[in-house]
Amino acid sequence: MYKAAYFFCVDGNIDPVAPEVFNHLKDNNDLSETVLKIDGYPVLEYHKNDHYFQFVRLNDVLSHDYAKYLPVLNKYFSNFEVAGVINWHEGTNAPDRILAVHSTGDVASGYFGRSNPMYYKNLICSLELNRIKNKLDDFRVMTEATHWSGIPHNQSPELVTQYDVPVYDIEIGSTQESWSNKTAMKTLSESLFQVFDDDSEVKSLLCVGGIHFEEAYLAVMLDRENKIAVGHILANQWIVNNYSGQDGLAKLSRCEDSIPGGIQGIIFHDNLKGEYKDLCREMAKKNNIFVGKHKILKNPNLSLSLS
Repeated sequence: MYKAAYFFCVDGNIDPVAPEVFNHLKDNNDLSETVLKIDGYPVLEYHKNDHYFQFVRLNDVLSHDYAKYLPVLNKYFSNFEVAGVINWHEGTNAPDRILAVHSTGDVASGYFGRSNPMYYKNLICSLELNRIKNKLDDFRVMTEATHWSGIPHNQSPELVTQYDVPVYDIEIGSTQESWSNKTAMKTLSESLFQVFDDDSEVKSLLCVGGIHFEEAYLAVMLDRENKIAVGHILANQWIVNNYSGQDGLAKLSRCEDSIPGGIQGIIFHDNLKGEYKDLCREMAKKNNIFVGKHKILKNPNLSLSLS
């Protein structure tokens, strides 16, 4: 039996998405109360296909007060396979009408939360499947570069390494119109139950460079038939000036260590500066793994290249 925990800030003044998604889950599924209470709210649970799901209400977004919630995570949720933080996406020039997922880490400082590429891929594929099923035609499913929203809230980046369960942010963005879209909420809600639907072994990639929403990395994640998945995506904006020399190599190594079973390949974006490409090549050589440019992800035989 696999277990997943999902966390919802139920203060609508903080989070415009999570309270409504939680209400949709509660109203449309037979969730039962557990004896465990967090922030005064009973944790709800659901069983499906011998898998176990818990839904946890919080007074704040999990990452915004991670120092407070970390002991709770380790006491009650340490034996889970995966966790998700349901929230909203926004930002300057952020794409709108999106369903987005990203792994957790502070790329600049080189501290990374755990990431299981199989579950990451399952979430992306399930969102896309349900988006199509629910005719949410004006929305797109997207991968987002690895980051951690605890940083703007003065949370220490080292904290993300102190919980051994992979945590993904699962978001609707990026305007009020999207945050209140009922079909988007329904699509996201349904997808949470499908994180374990495909347990096929995948080959794991570390992707370095590119923009925050990088299409090349998304494509391989959306291809269910291709058993290749991404563990972390390190966007160019945080690589430049932070990944030089042996310090950069050490950060890449810590990133690899955060992915269960390690990685079978490193993909760097062709627009990445030469010194960072060389760093990727050095790491690949050191670990005897595949390294290549992002355009190679279009190769349908890439799975053979990584064997």
